[in-house]
Amino acid sequence: MSKAKSVVVPIAPAGKAGEEQALYEVRRKVYPRAVSGIFARWRWAMVWFTQLLFYGLAWVQWNGRQAVLFHLTERKFYLFGWVFWPQDVFYLTVLLIICAYSLFLFTAVAGRLWCGYACPQTVYTELFLWIERKIEGDRAKRMKLDNAAPSVAKYATKAAKFGAWGLLAVWTGITFVGYFSPIRELIPNIPFGLGGWEMFWIVFYSTFTYLMAGVMREQVCKYMCPYARFQGVMFDPDTLVITYDPERGEPRGAKRKNTEQKLGDCVDCGICVQVCPTGIDIRNGLQYECIGCAACIDACDQVMDKVGSPRGLIRYTTENAMKQHWGMRDVLRHVVRPRVLVYSSVLLAIIAAAAWSLAHRETLRVDVIRDRTTLSREVEGGLIENIYTLQMMNMAEAGRRVRLEVSGIEGITLVEGPSFDLAPSGNKAVTIHVRVPVDAAPKGSHKIVFDIRSDEGQELRLREKASFMMP
Repeated sequence: MSKAKSVVVPIAPAGKAGEEQALYEVRRKVYPRAVSGIFARWRWAMVWFTQLLFYGLAWVQWNGRQAVLFHLTERKFYLFGWVFWPQDVFYLTVLLIICAYSLFLFTAVAGRLWCGYACPQTVYTELFLWIERKIEGDRAKRMKLDNAAPSVAKYATKAAKFGAWGLLAVWTGITFVGYFSPIRELIPNIPFGLGGWEMFWIVFYSTFTYLMAGVMREQVCKYMCPYARFQGVMFDPDTLVITYDPERGEPRGAKRKNTEQKLGDCVDCGICVQVCPTGIDIRNGLQYECIGCAACIDACDQVMDKVGSPRGLIRYTTENAMKQHWGMRDVLRHVVRPRVLVYSSVLLAIIAAAAWSLAHRETLRVDVIRDRTTLSREVEGGLIENIYTLQMMNMAEAGRRVRLEVSGIEGITLVEGPSFDLAPSGNKAVTIHVRVPVDAAPKGSHKIVFDIRSDEGQELRLREKASFMMP
């Protein structure tokens, strides 16, 4: 492969007039070679899993509505049988914590597993590369096409590829917006014009997908992704990483018969570089550009099979294993270490607590707001009246009738009827007038309790405290 060119500018430090220094490396287009093997199959399995989940889940129905829908207009987030409101931001916080600890755990165990197998950048780059190979051909044909003189055939091939990329990107953008605006209503409205925000996000996400996966590709991983920069502090000598074995592979060179030249197992074919999606040479050691996709392992194992050498010249191993020449059993035994156990324990504890909280989550929420414009007033019959607003939220997908009672002061009563109907997944604000006899309590603030029960059963019961002002 050709060497990268650098942009240079003349600088003239003291004593060294006219010296040139490189400022940055000009991009060298990477043409990843197709590879097969166990890790390639795992990578494609994750592509299928994530994309079937992403593209298919938007069409799944649940109780007559979209199963997963973040309905911003209604300010409700539907997740199968659960309905979340903005007040449930706690669960979003827990989800982010779980994701963070999962990333710590996976990185401590085996490096950049997320980047190599499940990151959207990796997944969509695989899809765009697959389209490119189907239309333009394998690596050699793609390089030849790019270097060919302009022609109708070249432009037609490029147009077909860009068009296929565009269709995939647009469908991705529509699906993304379909999680925030019901997709079964969104698509029929596309020919007749969508709302401004819907159109903006479809165009934005489609363009974003096209540029990231089709145009920029490895530059996202090398220059834009922050994880590539701080991953090193999350590794330790017992982290599984993709490693080239120099003791076994060096010196490199093609093996020839009837020669006494002593060479290592590496035949210097360069295929491990050709299959790398970021274009690095793993034989130069672990580099921050390596996304851990293991394509080089599959490629090297195939070469070793052809030349009759054992597999594993490039393999998953650890720094300590390379120094101590451990076998895989010893490697795995050291992978399960205190750091991994701590991450696992904390992660399991958070998941268990979140699951328990969801299982015992109340499906009715009531907030009592005291009317501050009129602290208290005397009404007919020698009664003192306070006014409250009850903001009731039904977090279940079935309508319900709730019954309201109040206690705390002798003779306290409700003016309105004690029962209210709540719509499915709805909220309702109810103004409540509470009265007590004028001589029932001394002057000042007194604690009262609103008791809210569901008519479906006595097991659902909420008690909300409030204060009653006596003049």
